Amino acid sequence: MNCIVIDDDNVSRLLIEKYVNKTDFLEFKGAYNSAIDALNTMQTENDIDLIFLDIEMPEMSGVEFIKTLQNLPQIIVISAKDKYALEAIEYDVTDYLLKPISFTRFFKAVEKAHKKFKEIEEQMTGKDGIFIKSSSSSLVRLKYEEILWVEALENYVIINTFTNKYTIHFTMKAIINKLPLKMFARVHRSYIVNLAKIEMIEDNAIIMKVKGETKSIPIAKSYKEDLMNNINIMTK
Repeated sequence: MNCIVIDDDNVSRLLIEKYVNKTDFLEFKGAYNSAIDALNTMQTENDIDLIFLDIEMPEMSGVEFIKTLQNLPQIIVISAKDKYALEAIEYDVTDYLLKPISFTRFFKAVEKAHKKFKEIEEQMTGKDGIFIKSSSSSLVRLKYEEILWVEALENYVIINTFTNKYTIHFTMKAIINKLPLKMFARVHRSYIVNLAKIEMIEDNAIIMKVKGETKSIPIAKSYKEDLMNNINIMTK
């Protein structure tokens, strides 16, 4: 998701930029200390998917900015005061963050935005798969359900299916944005897995089965909580 931050507080802008750069599915596109400056830029650039927007700003407030735009991207309000929350909700903002903002709270908000973004994208495209460039002139169509896991290899990724492996020049950050959130999860800086194809989870490893053989995929500590939240767990 391409995103910008609009805030007259320099410290707040730098913090949001830092958080965005730590988040795989976000792409930082710019920071503005004025809603008017951002508005002028957006007249010619319409590829923004998410805006982090302060409310109290000189010349044009965050609410006035929202009223000005006809086709709104998703908005996450950032403010030092909670008194604007009710008004912000009336404009269907995705979330409302109170300063000072922790990364945990930030990530929860952007995850909500990303889920909504992917759902809209899937509805618009109606796709149930992706095309892989296997040579200079041919494309192979892979259904999402065929993909078992994706593995990073330097500047490439390897897409593993039941029958084949496809090596393509792509980054992990880019490939996760091409896959539906409901089906796939990143579990390690080098691995993305199809949740429906997991055979077993043992300690900090995922067990997959391919042609009678098992594949052990590590689960990084930073991804484990999200993984556990994305699967159905029943306990005694």
